[in-house]
Amino acid sequence: MSKNTFHIGLQPVALENADEQQKPILENAKKAVGFIPNMYKNMVNLPGLQDTYATGYEHFRRGSGFTPAEQEVVFLTSSVENGCGYCTAAHSYLADTVSKTPVEVTNAIREGRDIADPKLKALVAFTKTMHETRGNPSPEEAQAFLDAGYTEKHILGIILAMAVKTISNYSNHIFHTEVDPVFSGRKVEKA
Repeated sequence: MSKNTFHIGLQPVALENADEQQKPILENAKKAVGFIPNMYKNMVNLPGLQDTYATGYEHFRRGSGFTPAEQEVVFLTSSVENGCGYCTAAHSYLADTVSKTPVEVTNAIREGRDIADPKLKALVAFTKTMHETRGNPSPEEAQAFLDAGYTEKHILGIILAMAVKTISNYSNHIFHTEVDPVFSGRKVEKA
């Protein structure tokens, strides 16, 4: 993190000091996750931001057509590409414990190394391409993704995931969100 980065002055919102718009959003997060992640406490300062994130996240999880492991590959790749340590830790943890993504895959994404599995390798490559081209891949790049066994709807799923990760990653950047203890085992170590 550069010393010249902006740090927002808004404070995290706890359930006990949440207003009538924030409280149900935080309660839903607690019900879904089992606790209220630090990221949510920050984003709920603008309830529409947290609500939009949660809605998009749920749509991606339920309707993207990706397996749980593939979902984590997309989220983790986006988080790494956006330089978000908080979401890199969180999605590494979720990949390991919930989605059962092989740890060698998540470590390779985190470290910028190739992945042995050709389909997941294509997914990482195309997600990176979508970031690098700002959603404007070449026909050859898109065809390589499709040839790996994905569909055009999967391309739309990546766009949805990138939108969700833009909300969370950028919010974490300006809040300098502290990684929650549950995710700390996968915290990104700074060089």
